[in-house]
Amino acid sequence: MKHLWDGHFLLLILLHLLGAVTSQVNPGVCRYPLGMSGGQIQDEDISASSQWSESTAARYGRLDFEEGDGAWCPEITVEPDSLKEFLQIDLRSLHFITLVGTQGRHAGGIGNEFSQMYKIKYSRDGSRWISWRNRQGKQVIEGNRNAYDIVLKDLEPPIIARYVRFMPVTDHSMNVCMRVELYGCEWLDGLVSYNAPVGEQMPALPAYFNDSVYDGAVIHSMTEGLGQLTDGVCGLDDFTHSHVYNVWPGYDYVGWTNESFPSGYVEIMFEFDRTRNFTTMKVHCNNMHSRRARAFRQVVCYFRSEADWEAAPLIAFSPAEEDEEGPPGARFVTVNLANHMASAIKCQFHFADAWMLFSEVTFQSDTAMYNTTLTPPKTGLPPNIQPEDDPTHKIDDSNTRILIGCLVAIIFILVVIIVIILWRQVWQKMLEKASRRMLDDELTASLSIQSETFAYNQSSTISEQESNSTYERIFPLGPDYQEPSRIICKLPEFAQSSEEPASKSTSAATAAAAAAGVAAAAAVQDGAPHYAEAHIVNLQGVTGSNTYAIPALAMDLLSGKDVAVEEFPRKMLTFKEKLGEGQFGEVHLCEAKGMHEFMNKEFLFDIPEDQPVLVAVKMLRSDADKNARNDFLKEIKIMSRLKDPNIIRLLAVCIHSDPLCMITEYMENGDLNQFLSRHEPEGQLARLSDAPTVSFSSLCYMAAQIASGMKYLSSLNFVHRDLATRNCLVGKNYTIKIADFGMSRNLYSGDYYRIQGRAVLPIRWMSWESILLGKFTTASDAWAFGVTLWEILNFCKEQPYSQLTDEQVIENTGEFFRDQKRQIYLPQPVLCPHSLYKIMLSCWRRNTKERPSFQEIHRALLERQP
Repeated sequence: MKHLWDGHFLLLILLHLLGAVTSQVNPGVCRYPLGMSGGQIQDEDISASSQWSESTAARYGRLDFEEGDGAWCPEITVEPDSLKEFLQIDLRSLHFITLVGTQGRHAGGIGNEFSQMYKIKYSRDGSRWISWRNRQGKQVIEGNRNAYDIVLKDLEPPIIARYVRFMPVTDHSMNVCMRVELYGCEWLDGLVSYNAPVGEQMPALPAYFNDSVYDGAVIHSMTEGLGQLTDGVCGLDDFTHSHVYNVWPGYDYVGWTNESFPSGYVEIMFEFDRTRNFTTMKVHCNNMHSRRARAFRQVVCYFRSEADWEAAPLIAFSPAEEDEEGPPGARFVTVNLANHMASAIKCQFHFADAWMLFSEVTFQSDTAMYNTTLTPPKTGLPPNIQPEDDPTHKIDDSNTRILIGCLVAIIFILVVIIVIILWRQVWQKMLEKASRRMLDDELTASLSIQSETFAYNQSSTISEQESNSTYERIFPLGPDYQEPSRIICKLPEFAQSSEEPASKSTSAATAAAAAAGVAAAAAVQDGAPHYAEAHIVNLQGVTGSNTYAIPALAMDLLSGKDVAVEEFPRKMLTFKEKLGEGQFGEVHLCEAKGMHEFMNKEFLFDIPEDQPVLVAVKMLRSDADKNARNDFLKEIKIMSRLKDPNIIRLLAVCIHSDPLCMITEYMENGDLNQFLSRHEPEGQLARLSDAPTVSFSSLCYMAAQIASGMKYLSSLNFVHRDLATRNCLVGKNYTIKIADFGMSRNLYSGDYYRIQGRAVLPIRWMSWESILLGKFTTASDAWAFGVTLWEILNFCKEQPYSQLTDEQVIENTGEFFRDQKRQIYLPQPVLCPHSLYKIMLSCWRRNTKERPSFQEIHRALLERQP
């Protein structure tokens, strides 16, 4: 194993030196925690302006950690308009940062300090600090409202920085403490600034093509900064529209008119962190012919490494005819940079028409190598900056190709060695497990055949950077549930079967035919028809997650009726907080004024009519495609028919204009998971800690309400598919209502199983047949209810199967399928009497026919009421 590790280590070093930089950063994917909570960021890289005590030093400012006294706290009280106190993080290299998270000091209920607002400053070199502003120019970010909840905020626009400072802001004198995390990915382009002429205005529209988020100096030109050309957002085909709401026409583009440039070209200079070997440059250009905007006719680039610009090499590149004259759609034009070595590039873009508009410029390059050592010597400067007069670290152009060739040969040899070592290990394991695998392989093969009918969206691909196991993305962006066969492949015996010698193929094929009949018989024996075979209507919600699963027949009946909800005026909605987002839209927490006037008379509010009502607003993106819009309207029809005291109700809609919205109830105490995690069971321990408590009878009351709501859904043949405490909302007097947007929330990304970096399956709540066979029924919802009941009686202090990895949870579903008494059940909670644990175990029976109905579950829980 030592040789194997050494081989991996050398291979990673060489690949890092030679690895090509990805061509573009996608802000929607680049959302990985950078190491405050995970420990990748070292204590010495976390500093602060001051500290209250050694136990509240900067190193304790890690999100979701309770070390020391629970957070970083500055030495003195923070005063209004004072920005002297800050918590600083050194990421050691440039990173593309898209999201930040903050938390106060809770310390197990002892602390209660948090920052209600804060600002962010960042730097790429440690000397020039830049104040972050959002796309509307606002600097202050809304922070925390209590000491324990994590608040995540998107940075729009994202920032490119090595150093980041969190600066608490207050409107009155107060004590503050902070825990923080940064989310993003490494900035591999290496671009540290671009200098360009200031963008211009198209008077006819009018449209403004200024770089509104540029963080350098802007006078007659833009210097020493980065902005919209590196924010990862590509402009639309029609530049009069934008990805961003409430902005002006032309916002996504930086543009110039040829009338302002007698020379016929625009010159942009790009500065990089070090000398690089450049292969290509990609420029995203608008090509809207009707507005006389076209891609550039020619570009001439100069490369500066050691010499001045006059002696620099140059290239001239003309786009292909289809890029310049093709259909009027925005596109990337790829410029071949011919492996020139440079630390700066100056490009002259020649006009092809009256206007030239760019929204993104990205580079592909290999980082140049040092002659004498792999690691630059310590000079007191940041690692990515070295003295210019150090001759031992200049690039030797004449030896570069020879050196690269030698390293490629070494990599090839290492790969061969690693493959041989891995093959020997795999072969030994295969021999050890051959006897068991003979039966299990064929059974698994039959399962994968059955699962082919289950839909799977493969429209998007994930790069190596996105699937890097070092990081986990903070929330799901991909489609909803994966095909079961992909999950079966995670079972060890199935993975091994793909590595078996070819000599076994004949016998395996013969046995598989018999096994298929066995598995089919087992499926029939399990009883209830499952919707994978019943033409289920699957609607993509605004977050990309499934809404309720409904048989096609039931959907047809619903579709024949008009929507029984009224149009609500948008101006009467006040947006308070983003609850979540996903592939097709967002979910916001809002206050609605005058909602009583728009409500059905049978619906009663316990809020005075002159007070606003707390609601959740699902908002479809205005650029969503036709299928997403149709699904959204179908979901409105479905939601308008759900009328049960324990199901979230649809209150009103906004569908007369974009963006389409549906307005649903929201309970003042938030979701059940967060509510219970902040409480303790009644008893001596709770009295000592002065924590809020919930009685056992109240827990049973809440569980009974969930069962009642599910009883109503099952009576309509609706299947929820994602029942969990995160999808239950809590109102006054422990009132519970079942919702369906938990999957969209950043907070619960860890509850969904990631495939290639995407959150797709709530496997810890799913029945074995849902994971392996794609069967979703009322019986699989009953399984999820058993897990939900287990969460409630544990006060949501622990994730189900917390001692198992995601892969081990999937392996455990295989044990349920084989039914050889080796499956692992969730343990009985401390507060749970045996009678309630028996209900849980009955929900987790292998045979779906043997699981209780929700009518039976509800009746059993009512019997527990005092």
